[in-house]
Amino acid sequence: MLRGMATVSYFADDHTAARAWYTEFLGIEPYFERPGYAEFRIGDHQHELGVIDRKYVPASMGGPSGEIVYWHVDDLDATVARLKELGAKEYEPITERGPGFVTASVVDPFGNVLGVMTNAHYLAVLAERS
Repeated sequence: MLRGMATVSYFADDHTAARAWYTEFLGIEPYFERPGYAEFRIGDHQHELGVIDRKYVPASMGGPSGEIVYWHVDDLDATVARLKELGAKEYEPITERGPGFVTASVVDPFGNVLGVMTNAHYLAVLAERS
């Protein structure tokens, strides 16, 4: 049924500033843009991260709804440090969830929760495909 993540959307009141912030953090320019929308392709599977002007938030999204998307990273400590250096605020500290599964999350300067983690399952799937 669910075959893979296609796009994660982050919303911002100041779209231009959010686009610049994510360009700085990711180290790449968006591959696709329209007014109020910038999309980056990132990671091993070229997942899409969209940065969208908050005026396009669906009416049903009144506030945090509980989900956090966790992006696998190779160096969790360095990634969290870099996010904080760029102005993100800790939402959840680095927390071990079990052997090989460690998470953390921050709130970006635009109010979005961004999860990062080291994930043994993700690495095992990559190794199987090599």
